[in-house]
Amino acid sequence: MQQAVHRLTVATAGPGLYDVTEKLAAWVGAQGIATGLLTVFIQHTSASLTVQENADPDVLRDLDDFFRRLVPEDTQRYRHVTEGPDDMPSHIRAALTQTQVAIPVADGRLALGTWQAVYVFEHRAGRFQRHLALHLLGE
Repeated sequence: MQQAVHRLTVATAGPGLYDVTEKLAAWVGAQGIATGLLTVFIQHTSASLTVQENADPDVLRDLDDFFRRLVPEDTQRYRHVTEGPDDMPSHIRAALTQTQVAIPVADGRLALGTWQAVYVFEHRAGRFQRHLALHLLGE
């Protein structure tokens, strides 16, 4: 059994979904592990991870729009507003989604479905450097 760890930095520029699949696939491919499991963990509380469709960009826009409607920016609703009107809604959106994803590795590649990609789901309005902790276990 082998293990590999890495920290990947993803620049975001406002709310939305940022595809990190190619970066993950490149790193996994360079590790020389044919069969295993990749765990991706986002080290933030106002952004999250998701595996979603990569073919129709309307899916990503609809998902982002849905979360904005579900958890609106309204400083009258929340106590935690010192970091701006988008901060507490971002924490709630992150709590409703995922902070980690596990992806099987087969034949040295991510075993994602044909239409799947891995996204950082940015919930804040500003520009951020989001950090992903990667852990690959396999042989």
